Amino acid sequence: MRGEVIGIVGGSGTGKSVLLKTIVGLQLPAAGAIEVLGVPITDRRGADGAPIETRWGVLFQGGALFSSLTVAENVAVPLKEHTDLSAPLIREVAAYKIAMVGLPAEAGAKYPNEISGGMRKRAGLARALALDPEIVFLDEPTAGLDPIGAAAFDTLVRDLQRLLGLTVVMVTHDLDSLKAICDRIAVLIDKRVLVGTLETLLVHPHPWIQEYFHGPRARAALTP
Repeated sequence: MRGEVIGIVGGSGTGKSVLLKTIVGLQLPAAGAIEVLGVPITDRRGADGAPIETRWGVLFQGGALFSSLTVAENVAVPLKEHTDLSAPLIREVAAYKIAMVGLPAEAGAKYPNEISGGMRKRAGLARALALDPEIVFLDEPTAGLDPIGAAAFDTLVRDLQRLLGLTVVMVTHDLDSLKAICDRIAVLIDKRVLVGTLETLLVHPHPWIQEYFHGPRARAALTP
């Protein structure tokens, strides 16, 4: 739904990351069809002729930054690819996006191997926001972060979602994230997609869902 944060969960091998990659067109579906913002992804262009991928941003697990480019140059890549902005304006927009995700200005001049894992994820998010997208896809955004860093990233995502009116589609295993920022949750199970709120899924009778939402880790994360 427009303007919501939806989390995608499921057991290992159920196809969470495959689903995300297929939605954004990195691989073709074996069957069926996918539409994003009313546009079939196989068409790649909307009614205005613009590439549909300019209307979304993607944060891949680990940030997936180009190692040979600085943070600012990474953020500038979509701007160079899809806009006619001048070089000075691209640098200005990149700096603004870097600040928007809570990175210090000096981070822009650093290379990915010179910053922490949490900063790389924020840099990847800045790149995902470069074109002012309507939808942001996040693949395991808090994986590898310590609890404090993960909570800060959750807060950042929720704040940006509200500020910018984003729709956020997030693949995650993080129960804290599901509780903190997700409006709805999609469970990939038995080759189907079951969608509900945290409250409705907590009482769902499926054994895997019961184990996932009521196991020891879930009790620790979801207990008020």
